[in-house]
Amino acid sequence: VRMAVRAALALGCTIRETSVFARKNYFYPDLPKGYQISQYDLPYSEHGHLDIEVGGESKRVRILRVHMEEDAGKNFHDRGDDSIVDLNRSGTALIEIVGEPDLRSGAEAAEYLRTLRDILVFLGVNDGNLEEGSFRCDANVSIRPVGQEKYGTRTELKNINSFRFVEKAIQYEIERQESVLTNGGKITQETRGWDEKSGTTYSLRSKEAAQDYRYFPEPDLPPLKL
Repeated sequence: VRMAVRAALALGCTIRETSVFARKNYFYPDLPKGYQISQYDLPYSEHGHLDIEVGGESKRVRILRVHMEEDAGKNFHDRGDDSIVDLNRSGTALIEIVGEPDLRSGAEAAEYLRTLRDILVFLGVNDGNLEEGSFRCDANVSIRPVGQEKYGTRTELKNINSFRFVEKAIQYEIERQESVLTNGGKITQETRGWDEKSGTTYSLRSKEAAQDYRYFPEPDLPPLKL
């Protein structure tokens, strides 16, 4: 909790004195108990920002919230014909930093992550290791016609383990969505993986909306009072 608050303060977030843990319910092999302890409508912090510099210009990126939750397991799909799940990290406490949709390119996203990682490592709350999974990124990508305010349907790119691959994956996904829409197709809300060998994204599963997770207050944990 102390490390979580330290990270939120460094990102200019407002700390909520009383926050509530929630159960996020979904079925997937990396979550054997069928729910994840997280925070939903009352996170411990919200409304911060991170300043980045891209191409010689500075940009302020808003942060919607930083909340605490438990980690799930890790699925491996590159072991021949089978998939396996590693549950060693299940239940480990972590923070999730949720950004507002202010990033406009893969290059901006990569710089955002580099800056964020430097801050967290400096604070001593993270070792910044992408390959071992202690610093991870899920990138949401959506496109919209010029002049339109409403964002298009988004896809989520999961657990990309280098800044270079984040930039490449986002750029590929932007181009893929443009191609689908140009050819009269529709973007489906889904979670996609990144194949670094082929340089393409691929569908993993359909992506739930918030109501599909059936959030409710975690009955085994009292509210967190700071």
